[in-house]
Amino acid sequence: MDDFQNNQQKVYIFDTTLRDAEQTPGAALGIEEKLEIAKHLAKLNVDIIEAGFPISSPGDFEAVKRVANEVEGPEICALSRVVEKDITAAWKAIEDAPRARIHTFVGTSPIHMGRITRTTPEDTLRMATDAVAYAKSLCEGHPDANVEFSPMDAGRTELAFLYEVVEATIAAGATVVNIPETVGWTVPTEFGNLIKGIIENVPNVNDAIISVHCHNDLGLAVANSLIAVEQGARQVECTINGLGERAGNTALEEVVMAIRTRRDYFKGYYTDINAKEIAPISRRVSRTMGIAVQPNKAIVGANAFAHSSGIHQDGIIKSRVTFEIIDPKEIGWKESQLILSPRSGRNALRHRLSELGYEVDADQLDKVYERFLRVADKKKAVQDADLEAIMSDEIRSIPAVFELDYIQVVSGTRIASTTTVGVRTENGVIEKASTGTDR
Repeated sequence: MDDFQNNQQKVYIFDTTLRDAEQTPGAALGIEEKLEIAKHLAKLNVDIIEAGFPISSPGDFEAVKRVANEVEGPEICALSRVVEKDITAAWKAIEDAPRARIHTFVGTSPIHMGRITRTTPEDTLRMATDAVAYAKSLCEGHPDANVEFSPMDAGRTELAFLYEVVEATIAAGATVVNIPETVGWTVPTEFGNLIKGIIENVPNVNDAIISVHCHNDLGLAVANSLIAVEQGARQVECTINGLGERAGNTALEEVVMAIRTRRDYFKGYYTDINAKEIAPISRRVSRTMGIAVQPNKAIVGANAFAHSSGIHQDGIIKSRVTFEIIDPKEIGWKESQLILSPRSGRNALRHRLSELGYEVDADQLDKVYERFLRVADKKKAVQDADLEAIMSDEIRSIPAVFELDYIQVVSGTRIASTTTVGVRTENGVIEKASTGTDR
């Protein structure tokens, strides 16, 4: 919190890949896998790692404890409900971490209070403040521990009650209050106004960091997170590759690179993320969780820096910035790719041939391009091996002296076999017949 007071332009990155992303169907992780990803998150330089939900199972408790004991750098956070035994388990899992955080939550929307906790707003408020106070008491004596509170389903919570809950939990000891858009309900203007309203209407708001946790049910998680930053949020909760419950969460790589790439717009705001680790950790998480990254995924998809249009390829060859706003090397990615297809032009073909070691003049390029198009029309993409084959044929070709016009063979029992061959030359067709013998 002291660091935040001294530098209010920093956007803290709270990664919940090990907790929320693991809730993706089929993405469960073992203890060693969690530890492996956590160590890579530390290399990425995230500020906080939410390592899991310790009360949920003995395995998750052990995984969180291992991360807390073995991963250096980020704060290690454990999730809990507003239940004393949950909070105690969370603390026991992270108490040995050099920097620790208990994150407790309860639903505050009419839907959640009426259908899940079956509590009144007054009871919900009491549960929230009691939980924060208890968590705060456990942190006392630790050199660097704090409490985060989340009013779950904040996007559908009545504003007056939301302001009351935020104020009360800050007063009870929360140094971070996270505003979860739990079901991805709000659109950016609404969510921005929600954060703005909290900043303007909660008297003690400056005593805590306002955080956001957005889900992607309407495809708006990143947009909602960014507008929240504009309106005063200083922590974004996110996951690698945008993985998470249902349609997923805010994608870490997209928020970080939006702030980084559009410095002109997000004036002064920054993160401490080591961007060169973005592509490597994306691949690691995809591989470990067994969930492929969609090819057109922003920043880390296989096609994010691939170009197949002839016009685009020509522009990229002349200057990368014509059709790319991010240098792929900035995120630890290989160079831009020019995908040779029927839409590719001569310049792209010449460029790739040059990279393969072939220099061709204009006449040669025309001939090669004709053959290239014939191959490209039959395939989705022309590979280097195809180009090698085309060039090998061109290099080895010599002017034709003749070509076979026809061949005829007559054979049978008790007759000599006869073969007649006709070849076409520049002087016409020459025919020759020959009869075989048994010798």
